[in-house]
Amino acid sequence: MRIGLLTREFPPDVYGGAGVHVEFLARELQTLADVRVHAWGSAKAAEDPPHVLRHAADPALADANEALRSLSIDLGMAAGVADRDLVHSHTWYANLGGHLAKLLYGIPHVMTAHSLEPLRPWKAEQLGGGYALSSWAERTAIEAADAVIAVSEGMRADILGCYPAIDPARVRVVHNGIDTELYKPVRELDALIKNGVDPDRPYVLFVGRITRQKGVPHLLRAARSLNPSAQLVLCAGAPDTPAIDQEFRGLVEELRQTRDGVIWIPEMLPRREVVQLLTNAALFACPSVYEPLGIVNLEAMACGTPVVASAVGGIPEVVVDGVTGRLVGYDESDPAAFERSLAEAIESVLADPAAARRMGEAGRERAVREFGWDAIARRTAAVYEEILRK
Repeated sequence: MRIGLLTREFPPDVYGGAGVHVEFLARELQTLADVRVHAWGSAKAAEDPPHVLRHAADPALADANEALRSLSIDLGMAAGVADRDLVHSHTWYANLGGHLAKLLYGIPHVMTAHSLEPLRPWKAEQLGGGYALSSWAERTAIEAADAVIAVSEGMRADILGCYPAIDPARVRVVHNGIDTELYKPVRELDALIKNGVDPDRPYVLFVGRITRQKGVPHLLRAARSLNPSAQLVLCAGAPDTPAIDQEFRGLVEELRQTRDGVIWIPEMLPRREVVQLLTNAALFACPSVYEPLGIVNLEAMACGTPVVASAVGGIPEVVVDGVTGRLVGYDESDPAAFERSLAEAIESVLADPAAARRMGEAGRERAVREFGWDAIARRTAAVYEEILRK
């Protein structure tokens, strides 16, 4: 099989779960198929292997809306996959490229839905009228795709709810995965010290982008009532809009007025430093208001750390309440109740280190047993083979 993977993110430019997914899926698929990755980038990165090709937006659109620039990259991707038997696109940034390749070359298009535009209305703040373009691109691609891969059962239900024209038989579930050799408990502490974290005090860790989706303002408000002996470490960057950035900064400064140990790390850290922070955290907090699966929860679990997360999307398929962490119900009509419950769940884990340790161990075991990338790649390749046989 000659497969073309189309993606916005690919190392070294990975900032979210979709990029992590494509990075490791591409690595494992190399043993099963002839894979070429078509990713965003103005030039081939120095560390790119030969099977990775980069595509940039049309220079004539330098001042255009970001969504329009994205669609111009899709044109380049579609032009580059003429020799492939099948294309597999990831996120709306690349979905239209896969759809165009299907039309142009008569090859199947598989797309993985990592999120859905209809469930992210706040993206209009970031993209303006481009949100209508991103929504159109996603709808056009997903309704015509030969197969749609959902990263969780929750995501599958969302796909069929948002796009009822899709035949349910075309929507398959293949979970996100985790490399449990890269993400595993470590002994080193230098990354904590370097980033201003006191290794002798427990800390609650958040890792994610500053977006409406990730819900970090809820965590900052919940932290007002946490035991002051605990630190709050926020590996948070890439704000979607200036307004979201300003809100986040204001909440951080407000919290710092009432407690110490509030550490904000705005830059993207190397993986080895993230693994250290995950390993040594008392717990990982995931306050997302929308999350198809949440790879970062798997990363925390693989590092032996309990997770306190909102019970939205695919998160309950990863975090087992009372076993690998705690789940907190989310109701968008009552954010204050969610924040109180989030604080209570975090406090309960902080207050019982022995139970937290058992949850962390159970999380590591679950990550290894259920979410290895080799198994994810085999399931994905099976979808390709089925589609190509038709």
